[in-house]
Amino acid sequence: MSRSGVVVADESLKAFNDLKLGKKYKFILFEINANKTEIVVKETSTSSDYDEFLEKLSETESLYAVYDFSYSTNGDGERSKIVFVAWNPDTAPIKSKMLYAASKDALRRSLTGIASDIQGTDFSEVSYETVLDKVSKGH
Repeated sequence: MSRSGVVVADESLKAFNDLKLGKKYKFILFEINANKTEIVVKETSTSSDYDEFLEKLSETESLYAVYDFSYSTNGDGERSKIVFVAWNPDTAPIKSKMLYAASKDALRRSLTGIASDIQGTDFSEVSYETVLDKVSKGH
């Protein structure tokens, strides 16, 4: 449970494991339900188009996302890392931003196997290049 009292729904953990172990999804979007009690799956996608993922991020709504990020390294070929995104745009309502910030750790701690954390308040912080730079450090 988080500081806000929000818990992670079982379906959220199942969807994450389907992405991580089963490669069933490319990304998952999570939201806090209307009752503000659980973190639930908002949407899943099998699309590997990163721009399609970015289009799902609203300028006025906070959410969490997990993305199976694939990239190439010089000489090492294709790599894949699971990235956790806490999307909390500057233009979201203040109460929503506070709730998402206070609830993030409950979800983040439940998801084992995350390679990188991205905190996004605007699109430059979640751009393909920014994420690539973060996940490929040390390669």
